[in-house]
Amino acid sequence: MSTQGLSELDLQKAGVRGINQTLQGLAKNTNQRHWLVRNPMGQHAIAVGLDAPLHVEVHGHVGFYCGGMNKESEIIIHGHAGVGVAENMMSGLVWVKGNASESAGATGNGGLLVIDGDASSRCGISMKGIDIVVGGSVGHMSAFMAQRGNLVVCGDAGEALGDSIYEARLYVKGKAHGLGADCIEKEMRAEHLEDLAKLLERAKRKERPQDFRRYGSARKLYNFDVDHADAY
Repeated sequence: MSTQGLSELDLQKAGVRGINQTLQGLAKNTNQRHWLVRNPMGQHAIAVGLDAPLHVEVHGHVGFYCGGMNKESEIIIHGHAGVGVAENMMSGLVWVKGNASESAGATGNGGLLVIDGDASSRCGISMKGIDIVVGGSVGHMSAFMAQRGNLVVCGDAGEALGDSIYEARLYVKGKAHGLGADCIEKEMRAEHLEDLAKLLERAKRKERPQDFRRYGSARKLYNFDVDHADAY
C-alpha cells in the first residue's frame, strides 16, 4: 500500500523474504524512497543488503542482523534490535531508537550507526571504518580488534574496552570499567574534539565533547608504521 509517497509493507503478510526482495529489487533512481515496515515481530535479517538511497522505518522490535550489509539506505528502527544490527554496514545510516544486543555494528566498513539506548557486549567488534554513537552504555569487549572508525559512548563502557585495538578511536563520557590489551587513554586534542562534536551532532546528542575521554591503541601488539597509518 502506498499513500502520499509513503509505501507500506506488512511483514506479517509478506514475510521477511518478501520484504527484503521488495526493498532489494528497487533501482537506485526509484521514486519510491520512503518505506514503512509494520509488524516486524522480532524477526531476523530484516532490511538486509539494501543498495539504494532509501528511507526505511521499521515500527517495532527486530531480531538478529537488521540492516546488515547496508549501502546508502537510512534504516530507522522504532524499537529494540537483536544481535548484529548493522553488521558489515558499508555506508548509509542505521538508527536504533531503543537498545541493541551484542555485536552491534560488527565489522562495519562505513556509514553511521546510532543507538539511542544501551548496547550489549562486543559493540563495534572488528569495526573497519564505521562510526557508532551509543546514547547509553556498552558491554564488555566493545571495540575488540577495532581497526578504523569511531565509537562514541555517552554512558559507561564495560570490561576489556578496545582489546587488541588497531587505529579506531574510542570516546567515552562515563566510566571505562577496564581497558583491554594494548588499549590506553590518549590525549584529547583539538581535532578530536572537532570530530567528536560532528558525530554527536549527527546523532542529535546534547553532550559536550569536552566531557569525553579518548582511548586508542598503544601500538605495541602489531607492527605499526606511522608513514602508512591510513593503511591500518
